[in-house]
Amino acid sequence: ALGFDLVWYGILYTITCQIAYLTPPFGYNLFLMRAMAPSEYTLPVIYRSVFPFVGLMLLTLIVVMLFPQVALWLPHTVLGI
Repeated sequence: ALGFDLVWYGILYTITCQIAYLTPPFGYNLFLMRAMAPSEYTLPVIYRSVFPFVGLMLLTLIVVMLFPQVALWLPHTVLGI
């Protein structure tokens, strides 16, 4: 009814949630990585290590927002919608 595909919206939502899990102040995955990492890896080191991954996710988010066909190609091919 709003003029956009719900599968596309779900993919955007998932990407933004993953970005939120890797960035402060909430960064749940950062604390999990800190708990599992050896003691020489401090939290600031882990914060700096996720910047490339967050950058890639932001780039992916922009591409999927500008070109929804990228995210919808496989569901449309498999489901024949």
